[in-house]
Amino acid sequence: MTRVMQFNSPFLLGFDEMERLLERVAKASDGYPPYNVEQVSAETGERLRITLAVAGFSRDELSVTVEENQLVIRGRQREETDRTYLHRGIAARQFQRSFVLADGIVVRGATLENGLLMIDLEKPEPKRTTRTIDISEAAPEPLSRSAD
Repeated sequence: MTRVMQFNSPFLLGFDEMERLLERVAKASDGYPPYNVEQVSAETGERLRITLAVAGFSRDELSVTVEENQLVIRGRQREETDRTYLHRGIAARQFQRSFVLADGIVVRGATLENGLLMIDLEKPEPKRTTRTIDISEAAPEPLSRSAD
């Protein structure tokens, strides 16, 4: 079975990394924990907020890292050995949720409040630049003489 290239157009040059990122996103389909992504009003640039429902996790049991343009949120609850449960419906579980970040997106901070982990992101307005490329003239090739 051959892999179908999504970016095989001659007009899309250098997008191999983008294709790898899309494959990585397609593999991250676990539904836990649930999350929202919202656009937050900003005067300049674009601001986003990712909110994850992490009820039962303390700040020490959560980690937020950026690894090669990927925002990774991990949660690991500690097993409580000093309790005896008659019924245990709330399981201590682990999770890892990843979000691929576009170039230029900066993680501004993370806040844990009422069981919700909020991560603020910002993408500053890109500087619009125009660059003129000089066109050089190629030296004319000498005429070759054919041997008769």
